[in-house]
Amino acid sequence: MVHINLDFTQKVVIDTAQQPWVDSPLAGVTRKILSREGAESGHATSIVRYAANSYFKPHHHPMGEEIFVLEGVFSDEHGDYPAGTYLRNPPGSSHQPFSKEGCVIFVKLNQFLADDLTSVRVNSNETPWLAGQGGLQVMPLHQHDVEHTALVKWPAGEQFVPHRHFGGEEILVLSGEFCDEYARYPSGTWLRSPHMSEHHPYVEQETVILVKIEHLGTATQ
Repeated sequence: MVHINLDFTQKVVIDTAQQPWVDSPLAGVTRKILSREGAESGHATSIVRYAANSYFKPHHHPMGEEIFVLEGVFSDEHGDYPAGTYLRNPPGSSHQPFSKEGCVIFVKLNQFLADDLTSVRVNSNETPWLAGQGGLQVMPLHQHDVEHTALVKWPAGEQFVPHRHFGGEEILVLSGEFCDEYARYPSGTWLRSPHMSEHHPYVEQETVILVKIEHLGTATQ
């Protein structure tokens, strides 16, 4: 059984634009695997692409499913979710996803705490930004226990204070280019930084990132 990027003490950086699409068990659904256990039912973080009129079989989420819609419209029997929508399907939930026009989504499977039972639907296109530190704008998406998930918009030229990540940090760069003293991370880059890692981030152009913090010390990672 092959495990991919499951050592949470190591930093991982993947430019997903450079990764190949690989087939899933269902026709019309392909994916770019970022981390996963070998089994289809285990821990997984992926970029998933639905071709137009592709359907996934009805299935359960024993330890939850988290989605951010990157392109197109993602759907299930409960509704239609355009690009910019954030979804959380809690442990024990089930659905039958599909896409009529095709879509690309960022998906995290089987990574919820057992008592994180809130179903979340946030359309970021219709949700106001809040003022953050310095010139940053923040859109909180979910909080449970120590875990926080949010969108963060960086104005051009913004620098953040050097800081350490207690409990780790995970970022997907949605637009622009995120930078720190180690590298530059273009749109589509996925970064996972371990507990107590540190850096000094900045941007040169307006940049939006999806961020999750303090979750890499939990039992589910």
